[in-house]
Amino acid sequence: MRSSALAAAACLLLTWVSGTFAQAPDTVFLEELTWTELRDLIRSGKTTIILPTGGTEQNGPHMALGKHNVRVKALAEKIARGLGNALVAPVLAYVPEGRLAPPTGHMRFPGTITTPGEVFQKVLESAARSFRLHGFRDVVLLGDHGAAQADQKAVAARLNREWAATPVRVHAVEEYYRAGDVEFRQLLRCKTSRTVRFLQQDIDIGSVGERRLVQDDLSSYDGAVS
Repeated sequence: MRSSALAAAACLLLTWVSGTFAQAPDTVFLEELTWTELRDLIRSGKTTIILPTGGTEQNGPHMALGKHNVRVKALAEKIARGLGNALVAPVLAYVPEGRLAPPTGHMRFPGTITTPGEVFQKVLESAARSFRLHGFRDVVLLGDHGAAQADQKAVAARLNREWAATPVRVHAVEEYYRAGDVEFRQLLRCKTSRTVRFLQQDIDIGSVGERRLVQDDLSSYDGAVS
């Protein structure tokens, strides 16, 4: 009798545990899912994957080196949730930033990390091929950094030619970068409190943990940002 009760309790516990783990978490981030959760989400219709590319570089004395990575992850999440059928891949934090010897571009500043254009393209291409293999139909390359745009377009064009007879497509969304770049530069020229509110709230990159990404007072800053 006692063994039967224990067996019944064990069955109930297993049923509860399996039911709990069967529910995918409320997230659009691929890296927060198990492979079985991802498989089921793709089968349910989430066949768009956003691959955000950021960049680790100097952004002037007023902002942290990881600005691009934080911003593109936050906005990619908002886009994915808005679409309803999309997930977000891990942010690619290393993009072409200039030569190492002699250092050019942002490589003249400590903390900037670069990768050759051909290597960056290979990483994008390999990721896109992986997504296609596992059932995604639309691969969206979302670049927050200007130097990544040409490479993303090249990869999209190359793979779309190769996959022309299939339903899979790669989209290099340059409009995302152009819109953000123009608005950022216009707002920074204004140097008003509205600029600070836009940077800290609308773009949702005000802080990482307890550390500010954007300084509160931009009145004395007249440098360029990227």
